[in-house]
Amino acid sequence: MTPITEVEGRRLSLSNLDKVLYAATGTTKGELLHYYARTAAPLLAHLAHRPVSFLRYPDGPEGQRFFTKNPPPGTPAWVRIAEVPRATAQVGRQVVIGDLPSLMWAANLVVEFHTPQWPVEEPRRADRLVFDLDPGAPATAVECCAVALWLRERLAADGLTAYAKTSGSKGLHLLVALEPTDSDEVSAYAKRLAVEAEGARPELALHRMNRSLRPGKVFVDHSQNNAAKTTAAPYTVRARREPTVSTPLTWEEVERCTDAEQLVFRLDDLAGRLERYGDVLAPLLDGGRAGQLPPGF
Repeated sequence: MTPITEVEGRRLSLSNLDKVLYAATGTTKGELLHYYARTAAPLLAHLAHRPVSFLRYPDGPEGQRFFTKNPPPGTPAWVRIAEVPRATAQVGRQVVIGDLPSLMWAANLVVEFHTPQWPVEEPRRADRLVFDLDPGAPATAVECCAVALWLRERLAADGLTAYAKTSGSKGLHLLVALEPTDSDEVSAYAKRLAVEAEGARPELALHRMNRSLRPGKVFVDHSQNNAAKTTAAPYTVRARREPTVSTPLTWEEVERCTDAEQLVFRLDDLAGRLERYGDVLAPLLDGGRAGQLPPGF
């Protein structure tokens, strides 16, 4: 029998709570849902007003995985659905997770949460800039940290403040709060800095995706600033071998990283980190701290 629970006045069917999703750690679906309930406040703050795409993995990361932007079949009527532009100039529909019942409904589907860099109120007007730092073996998160520190200083030279988080996979994400700016402009600026990073640290950084160039270097992926692209949201659990989380980092953690394992955080780690640090990415939510791209960059 599927358990029925009530969350802020909404009735939810939570299924297969004893199902093991992560065989490596024995983590169950019930434990995953408990994590999302405990981490709801900061996660909802970063999902608010953004159309959500889902990477679904209902049988765990080793089972079938599929990415969807459309509202899943059976989406409750009380879950917010927004119209959003598509690359083809057509209009699509996507879920917007704005409250705890909607979050728990989505988490019950077993998903990663991905969002674009713009809110539904201003499609294609980015209020965040993102770099996805992706290491090519034998490079690891340690090398990503070195590139992140270079980018932090380069962004600061343009009056922009960067914040870091793990991707929840192998690399790091850098995020910058912006005054709403056309996504094409943000993309062009991000590409310019990625090229500069490769020029300044050619032994370490790479702005091109070519697989043959990747070993031992960090790909500075600027492409997720494209209005059609998305990035794993802060605090989302990833469909990896273990239940790793895209976790906000302090710059001190980035600066002192000497081993990639230092930056691997699983869902059981987040409660303690939130108690110790709060939401490290909270400044991204403060419009008063948003920066502007340099004129004529």
